[in-house]
Amino acid sequence: MLNPRFIRTTEDAKRIVEDRNLTHVKIGLFDIDGIMRGKYLRKEKFFAALDKGLAFCDVVLGWDSSDQLYEGVGVEYTGWHTGYPDAPVRILPESCREIPFEPGMLLFLCEFDGAAAALCPRNLLSSTLEQATEMGFSVRAAFEYEFFLFNETPDSVRAKHYRDLQPITPGFFGYSVLRNSVHAELYQELLDIGESMDFPIEGLHTETGPGVIEAALVVDTAANAADKAALFKTFTKVWAQRKDMMATFMAKWSNDYPGQSGHMHLSLRHSDDDTSAFYDPDKALTMSDTQRYFMGGQQRLMPEFLAMVASTVNAYTRLVPGFWAPTHATWGCENRTTALRVIPGSDASQRVEYRVGPADANPYLALTAALASGLYGIAHRIEPEPMIEGNAYEQRHAEHLSLPESLSEAAARFRQSSVARELFGSAFVEHFAASRVWEAAESRKHVSDWELARYFEII
Repeated sequence: MLNPRFIRTTEDAKRIVEDRNLTHVKIGLFDIDGIMRGKYLRKEKFFAALDKGLAFCDVVLGWDSSDQLYEGVGVEYTGWHTGYPDAPVRILPESCREIPFEPGMLLFLCEFDGAAAALCPRNLLSSTLEQATEMGFSVRAAFEYEFFLFNETPDSVRAKHYRDLQPITPGFFGYSVLRNSVHAELYQELLDIGESMDFPIEGLHTETGPGVIEAALVVDTAANAADKAALFKTFTKVWAQRKDMMATFMAKWSNDYPGQSGHMHLSLRHSDDDTSAFYDPDKALTMSDTQRYFMGGQQRLMPEFLAMVASTVNAYTRLVPGFWAPTHATWGCENRTTALRVIPGSDASQRVEYRVGPADANPYLALTAALASGLYGIAHRIEPEPMIEGNAYEQRHAEHLSLPESLSEAAARFRQSSVARELFGSAFVEHFAASRVWEAAESRKHVSDWELARYFEII
């Protein structure tokens, strides 16, 4: 029987469907917020789409995570003024995977084509990877995520108004062998799903907080790493809900616990001989000039590109001192209080960890921001600021290293960035910035529990 992960061409895709006698397959793509949107397709429709493409209503690029239309914020590509037509989509045969919850069923990823491609997160990453190729580099990346697991369902959390939720384990117990042994079946199931769907998990352990788990995904090419990160988040939530649990990747779900990160590890290799472009044993920290410039670009552009990484209102509740998340675009060597962490090593392991990302980030956009800024640094030979030693939270930093403190501020910085327009195109910058303005505006319509407790009686 054909292995889904060996599918490469449209003919391969047709053959595996025929060999399995499938009447339908599942397709999906990831929207601006990194949410998977998709449907089942009958075999004949799927085969025709492989040959000629298919279409999704372009509203997928014109609404938020709650299916509310972006209105009144200047979105031009789609809206009532366009009538919400279909946008062309292409199926990616090489993305074929089995879905372990649906015996025999196959999943194929898609991405937008035509004019919509300029707004498609996956396409944006592909364009940045093409730039890396032109510069003589291949890109390796790995994601790691923190997420909370609850003994709750979508109905129960709504009935409880998201209060007094029950995590699967109590208390603070990081790296607990007790917890992962008591719940060994859960851990093993998630590990097995990662293997069967080809987003293998390199490490899985409890983090500090009730019910919080951290998963580190295996390093891969950057394109594969982003696909695997997006699939990991989606199907971890699917797996949990099928077991009457819930997994959340919110940046911060409770005032009582630290936020949840979505860190990225990045390295470049020379395309001609597959040696590390970051490793130089004769330099301090074994860091090559290329890695130094790469990190200089990341540091310089992090404040301008932050909206692509911290793209929700909630993400900014995590970016506060002392909560294992950076507040300035700083760097250090093996320093987890800085935004960029240089990890010295060998030809195989020398890399930089981009630590500003929350777990709720769209993997395609977050990786694009981290990579594009680094490549810009190489192209312009940007030197990083002096390295931080010790606790970055307790030190004063240059004003230009300050990160935006709200989504509104980040969206404005992104829209004003000439470098963002140069690297990503004005069509994407305007559309994405408008979508973040919408997100921030939606939050201002609602009264929070904090406001009620603070002002209801006293003010």
